[in-house]
Amino acid sequence: MFAVIAVILFAVALLMDLFGASAGPVFDVPTLTLAGFLCVALHLAGAGTWHTRWGSRRRRR
Repeated sequence: MFAVIAVILFAVALLMDLFGASAGPVFDVPTLTLAGFLCVALHLAGAGTWHTRWGSRRRRR
């Protein structure tokens, strides 16, 4: 999930950079890029995947 969010953030940042658009002082290209890097780091750290790990610990007979 975090990887998909990162892709969206990077795509928006790229389009804003290409077209020279600005959405105010808070949502600019460096901020969106850093938010994308944060989502990638969370994805690589395994955040948001706790429910799949618990399901794989079932006993098999």
